[in-house]
Amino acid sequence: MQEKEENQNLEDPYGEVVEEYDESRKGVCGCLCIPVHWFRMLSREMHWSFVFGVIVIYGVSQGLGGALSSVGTKYYMKDVQKVQPSEAQVYAGITYIPWIVKPLWGLLTDVLPIFGYRRRPYFILAGLIGVIGMLLLSLHKNLHLVLALLSLTAGSAGVAIADVTIDACVAQNSISHPSLAADMQSLCALSSSVGALLGFSISGIFVHLMGPMGVFGLITIPAGLVILVGFVLQEPHMPNFAYNQVNQKFIDASLAMWRTLKSEEVWRPCLYMYLSLALSLNILEGMFYWYTDKEAGPAFSEKTIGFMFSVGSVGSLLGAILYQYALKDYAFRDLLFWTQLFFGLSGMLDLIIVLRLNLMFGMPDYVFIVIVESVAQMTNRLKWMPMLVLSSKLCPSGIEGTFFALLMSIDNAGVLSASWAGGILLHVLKITRTKFDNLWIAILIRNILRITPLCLLFLVPKADPNSSILPSECMASNMVVEVDNSETENIELVSLVNNVDGK
Repeated sequence: MQEKEENQNLEDPYGEVVEEYDESRKGVCGCLCIPVHWFRMLSREMHWSFVFGVIVIYGVSQGLGGALSSVGTKYYMKDVQKVQPSEAQVYAGITYIPWIVKPLWGLLTDVLPIFGYRRRPYFILAGLIGVIGMLLLSLHKNLHLVLALLSLTAGSAGVAIADVTIDACVAQNSISHPSLAADMQSLCALSSSVGALLGFSISGIFVHLMGPMGVFGLITIPAGLVILVGFVLQEPHMPNFAYNQVNQKFIDASLAMWRTLKSEEVWRPCLYMYLSLALSLNILEGMFYWYTDKEAGPAFSEKTIGFMFSVGSVGSLLGAILYQYALKDYAFRDLLFWTQLFFGLSGMLDLIIVLRLNLMFGMPDYVFIVIVESVAQMTNRLKWMPMLVLSSKLCPSGIEGTFFALLMSIDNAGVLSASWAGGILLHVLKITRTKFDNLWIAILIRNILRITPLCLLFLVPKADPNSSILPSECMASNMVVEVDNSETENIELVSLVNNVDGK
């Protein structure tokens, strides 16, 4: 007994060390497991296939593919088509038009099945349109500008059609799981940010090695994965669907949308969302031309541009994480006030680098632009996410996909207005491929306009994300799609292979 007690006493110091080490390991593992538990919670509450679908559409198609397309298109317009920055800004708005007509895609997916399926054919169609558009750009060396714009618009349309379908799933689950509405938007934002981070990280390298046309060829891969989603999507087959009632369903859906949209609780925040985006003039093309100019600008290379945007994606990711863990429960009006204010103030960083004031303080352009992009993307994400949550709260049951698409088209109309107004501003200030004397004026005007939406915050409800916003008469739509209720509770994707347990 005495020997045993002595052995225990000898082991006590080591036991304390082992215990402390185990506790530290548990702490580190606990932090690392938080995202895993969060994904498992979402998968358990809304089925794992919903999470999978969001990651494919938002992460791979829009995040990764969108990043490659963004950088590739900028260099394609500058080096291949050789257009002015003001023209490139307007052309960027033209390729955004498919996102303006998202309610059309939403109506089609809600009320017009193809071969008895409501979702599968539209995913497949979206992927095919994207593949064809990108292949045409990548294989034709001397493509006319008009055909190039049509191909870019087709690729954008493919992403928009896939987006509106997955948006319907998000809106539907936001209604059935209102307490998880913010979590679902965080999932979308995180998927998009991670995909964009990866895409921007490799975009500069691929543009340098393959050129912008080669990058367009790579984008066919994300478009092909959209086709895959269409094939693995599980949904009920409706062989006896009454197609003669489609016209009536279109009318019912349109009336339901109009009845909801004219409600004061809906049109007021919609007006704010449009104006807040439209007043944030987009002059990114002018900034891009200045970034790459060898005389007036810092003459960044393709790799530097890709790295710069990838760091910006890190800022966007941080913004999504900050919203998820610290800001998601704040009232819409309070949160939008601070995010819009910081968004406007962050734009002043562009003014500092264009005036080269950063060099006066000994900060190189490369370092400062990384800070600028990170802050800009983080504040933009923080401004955008509460508006997405608010949009999902405004969707009536029964036409949630179509109405969410309508709300997103209003936002996209604001983005289009900002892009075209920015192009006009660049043209009026005579900012060209080689002349940037008035670029600082364009930045100053943009920053002032970014602050003006603060005067319109009275249009936004004071409600928090966990409360209902729609009036009772708008909560339900008379339009009901003829499918089994047990199949419409969640949109489920089947695995390519059967699970081991057979579930």
